[in-house]
Amino acid sequence: MSARVIVLCISIVCLALPAQAGPTRYDSSRAGHPLRIAAYALHPIGVIVDTLIFHPAWWIGQHEPMRTLFGVRTMADDAVDVRTANIDPLPDGGLDTVDPTEPEPD
Repeated sequence: MSARVIVLCISIVCLALPAQAGPTRYDSSRAGHPLRIAAYALHPIGVIVDTLIFHPAWWIGQHEPMRTLFGVRTMADDAVDVRTANIDPLPDGGLDTVDPTEPEPD
Protein backbone atom coordinates (compact mmCIF):
# COMPACT_ATOMS: atom_id res chain seq x y z
CA MET A 1 0.00 0.00 0.00
CA SER A 2 1.28 3.41 -0.86
CA ALA A 3 1.61 6.18 1.68
CA ARG A 4 -1.17 8.19 0.00
CA VAL A 5 -3.66 5.36 0.38
CA ILE A 6 -2.77 4.96 4.06
CA VAL A 7 -3.12 8.69 4.71
CA LEU A 8 -6.45 8.72 2.85
CA CYS A 9 -7.77 5.77 4.89
CA ILE A 10 -6.68 7.34 8.18
CA SER A 11 -8.30 10.65 7.17
CA ILE A 12 -11.60 8.95 6.33
CA VAL A 13 -11.61 7.07 9.63
CA CYS A 14 -10.83 10.25 11.60
CA LEU A 15 -13.60 12.18 9.84
CA ALA A 16 -16.07 9.38 10.49
CA LEU A 17 -15.48 9.39 14.25
CA PRO A 18 -17.95 11.35 16.36
CA ALA A 19 -16.82 14.69 17.71
CA GLN A 20 -15.73 14.54 21.31
CA ALA A 21 -17.37 17.57 22.84
CA GLY A 22 -17.99 17.52 26.53
CA PRO A 23 -20.70 19.39 28.38
CA THR A 24 -19.94 22.88 29.53
CA ARG A 25 -19.41 23.27 33.23
CA TYR A 26 -21.73 25.31 35.38
CA ASP A 27 -20.23 28.67 36.26
CA SER A 28 -22.23 30.38 39.00
CA SER A 29 -20.66 33.77 38.31
CA ARG A 30 -21.98 33.76 34.74
CA ALA A 31 -25.25 31.86 35.21
CA GLY A 32 -26.55 34.18 37.92
CA HIS A 33 -25.96 37.39 35.96
CA PRO A 34 -29.21 39.40 35.68
CA LEU A 35 -28.95 39.67 31.89
CA ARG A 36 -28.46 35.90 31.59
CA ILE A 37 -31.58 35.33 33.70
CA ALA A 38 -33.52 37.74 31.46
CA ALA A 39 -32.18 35.94 28.38
CA TYR A 40 -33.41 32.60 29.74
CA ALA A 41 -36.89 34.09 30.02
CA LEU A 42 -36.96 36.15 26.80
CA HIS A 43 -35.32 33.80 24.32
CA PRO A 44 -38.33 31.47 23.93
CA ILE A 45 -40.57 34.50 23.44
CA GLY A 46 -38.24 35.79 20.71
CA VAL A 47 -38.26 32.46 18.91
CA ILE A 48 -42.07 32.34 19.02
CA VAL A 49 -42.39 35.93 17.72
CA ASP A 50 -39.88 35.21 14.97
CA THR A 51 -41.70 32.07 13.89
CA LEU A 52 -45.27 33.36 14.12
CA ILE A 53 -44.86 36.98 13.00
CA PHE A 54 -41.58 37.73 11.20
CA HIS A 55 -41.35 34.63 8.98
CA PRO A 56 -44.88 35.08 7.57
CA ALA A 57 -44.32 38.84 7.23
CA TRP A 58 -41.14 38.22 5.25
CA TRP A 59 -42.94 35.71 3.03
CA ILE A 60 -45.76 38.19 2.33
CA GLY A 61 -43.23 40.96 1.64
CA GLN A 62 -41.49 38.86 -1.00
CA HIS A 63 -44.56 38.63 -3.24
CA GLU A 64 -46.19 41.24 -5.45
CA PRO A 65 -47.73 43.77 -4.86
CA MET A 66 -46.18 43.96 -1.37
CA ARG A 67 -42.65 43.72 -2.74
CA THR A 68 -43.17 46.89 -4.77
CA LEU A 69 -45.08 48.61 -1.97
CA PHE A 70 -42.33 48.02 0.60
CA GLY A 71 -39.45 48.38 -1.87
CA VAL A 72 -38.03 44.92 -1.25
CA ARG A 73 -35.22 44.07 -3.63
CA THR A 74 -34.03 40.48 -3.57
CA MET A 75 -31.11 38.93 -5.34
CA ALA A 76 -31.54 35.44 -6.67
CA ASP A 77 -27.83 34.72 -6.74
CA ASP A 78 -24.83 36.27 -4.99
CA ALA A 79 -22.70 35.47 -8.02
CA VAL A 80 -24.55 38.23 -9.90
CA ASP A 81 -23.36 40.76 -7.30
CA VAL A 82 -19.80 39.51 -7.61
CA ARG A 83 -19.83 39.69 -11.41
CA THR A 84 -21.32 43.19 -11.55
CA ALA A 85 -19.14 44.59 -8.73
CA ASN A 86 -15.98 44.15 -10.82
CA ILE A 87 -17.27 45.89 -13.96
CA ASP A 88 -15.48 49.12 -14.86
CA PRO A 89 -17.71 52.11 -15.60
CA LEU A 90 -17.73 53.40 -19.16
CA PRO A 91 -16.60 56.96 -19.87
CA ASP A 92 -20.22 58.10 -20.39
CA GLY A 93 -21.11 56.99 -16.84
CA GLY A 94 -22.87 53.77 -17.84
CA LEU A 95 -21.80 50.29 -16.91
CA ASP A 96 -20.11 47.87 -19.23
CA THR A 97 -22.67 45.07 -19.32
CA VAL A 98 -22.86 41.77 -21.11
CA ASP A 99 -25.03 41.57 -24.22
CA PRO A 100 -28.04 39.38 -23.28
CA THR A 101 -28.23 38.00 -26.84
CA GLU A 102 -24.76 36.44 -26.56
CA PRO A 103 -24.55 32.92 -25.17
CA GLU A 104 -22.79 32.70 -21.83
CA PRO A 105 -19.36 31.08 -21.87
CA ASP A 106 -19.11 27.74 -20.11
